[in-house]
Amino acid sequence: MTGPIVLIGCGKMGGALLEGWIGGKAGEDQPAEIYVIEPHTPTAEALRAGPAGKFPGLQVYEQADQIDESVSPEVVVFAVKPQSLADTIGNYQRFAGPGTVFLSIAAGKQIAFFEDGLGEGGAIVRAMPNTPAAIGRGITVACANSNVAANQKQICQSLLEAVGEVAWVNDEDLMDPVTAVSGSGPAYVFLMIESLAAAGVEAGLDEDLAMRLARATVSGAGELARQAGQAPAQLRKNVTSPGGTTEAALGVLMAGDGLQPLMNRAVEAATVRSRELAG
Repeated sequence: MTGPIVLIGCGKMGGALLEGWIGGKAGEDQPAEIYVIEPHTPTAEALRAGPAGKFPGLQVYEQADQIDESVSPEVVVFAVKPQSLADTIGNYQRFAGPGTVFLSIAAGKQIAFFEDGLGEGGAIVRAMPNTPAAIGRGITVACANSNVAANQKQICQSLLEAVGEVAWVNDEDLMDPVTAVSGSGPAYVFLMIESLAAAGVEAGLDEDLAMRLARATVSGAGELARQAGQAPAQLRKNVTSPGGTTEAALGVLMAGDGLQPLMNRAVEAATVRSRELAG
């Protein structure tokens, strides 16, 4: 088990992490003690009435200074909206210490921000999860500063794996295209479902049937891509018969002005905007 964890913010993403930890998905690194700081009173009360009643090591507070001074957390997780951190980061300096790693999933906040607010000697991990984490099927990409020890990196990985896969990058600049591909990526897939359904309606299908077909096709194809052990390009070829309907459609989607250049422009736009927000 890990030592005490302080979780700052328990909205959708923080809540998904908490559920994964207390549900045992964190494996051997399941925390024994979790201190949640949740300033939204109704959410804090719901946590006290629900998860805290089932997991004895969970305590819920609305302010950082309510946690006993003797608590020395092994990990402090920032799971709050990034715009709220500028005015509150100083409240968490009290947790800084040689045995503590700070793990942030606050979108766009660079490692330097936390080094400035918590002290340059702090061990900082910046992570970008995506929304499928809500069902334990997310992917998180993380980047650590030079103060993070190997065991601290492993602890952070185990905690993040409670909501899905984890990958690491050494260059923090890569977090911007990561954000563009996986952070924003679920929205692209949802748009694909919308567009495929709308095309079905345009072709004469009933609206409900078109949406049902599009939703099941995209989710099923995604699961097949995950389990099949073949490259997506091969899976695409497996569906494509020479001279058939799929080949006709792919002739449009794979044309010079088709899906790939459109996706390139979309990811580039999101990458540029990520850099702007971080600056």
